[in-house]
Amino acid sequence: MGRVSVDLYAEQVGTPIRSVTSFRKSIGGTATNVAVAAARLGLHAALVTKVGDDPFGDYVRSALEHTFGVDTRFVGTDPDLRTPLAFAELTPPESPNLVFYREPRAPDMNLHPADLDLDVLCRTPTLWIPASRMAWEPSRSTVAGFLAERGRKPHVVLDLDWRPMFWPSEQEAGRRIGPLLDHVTIAIGNREECRIAVGTDRPEEAAERLLGRGLDAAVIKLGGDGVLVATPDGKPTTIPSYPVEVVCGLGAGDAFGGAFCHGLQSGWSVVEAARYGNAAGAIIASRLMCADDMPTLSDIDSLISISEGTV
Repeated sequence: MGRVSVDLYAEQVGTPIRSVTSFRKSIGGTATNVAVAAARLGLHAALVTKVGDDPFGDYVRSALEHTFGVDTRFVGTDPDLRTPLAFAELTPPESPNLVFYREPRAPDMNLHPADLDLDVLCRTPTLWIPASRMAWEPSRSTVAGFLAERGRKPHVVLDLDWRPMFWPSEQEAGRRIGPLLDHVTIAIGNREECRIAVGTDRPEEAAERLLGRGLDAAVIKLGGDGVLVATPDGKPTTIPSYPVEVVCGLGAGDAFGGAFCHGLQSGWSVVEAARYGNAAGAIIASRLMCADDMPTLSDIDSLISISEGTV
């Protein structure tokens, strides 16, 4: 559940937008990319969001369904607002600049309880929610309401997803995101996102605070240092990264999310799921696009095999 947009990638890598002459179109948004990544790995993935009643909204719905195999039953249409755009300026490639066009507001900010199928939301085995859902009403109250209905039935994954452009301040973000931790089973975030959510960017301390809220697992992304995975029943495990030559830093976390969901759905441990996610994230970082370039099972298995020296 979360954002969707039409993403336009500068084809001249390393060039500022003022000098870019062409863009490549795709779809994007954190939750959207996670759904696409999960579907690419064979899962039945559905996206809960809204688009505008415009040609870009038609494109998003068509691309999700026909290109990426994502269930669009829960993609609503706002009659008044336009589908958002996001321009990716790949300067530098490893940390691109995103320019969002979501004015006066994006359709996905207007999720109401009537837009949801509570039966499906309560039954789905893995539910992925970016914390940026809490930046706006009515989506904020809608999310809080259905999470109360679902309870802490596994798996409810909170992507801590800190996007400063969506919030008036870090303090407000922390105030809104923090209470969600009492309704989810797994939290995933980088050091900065942990600082916003639980007040510290020290990985082990952040993991301890997250688990103290009753979570089954905390997954802390450490960039090039890998991922820290903590559960209540053991010592935290650090999973090393897979070194690659970075082409575009966008979407690595979303690829991680789709592969992590694949692991959960397969009955793997959280550590195994995170290791698979690490490999998926490395692969997408070595490619230009997000949704279009999400890895397959064979892509991920090949990278793991090569890294472990088994092929």
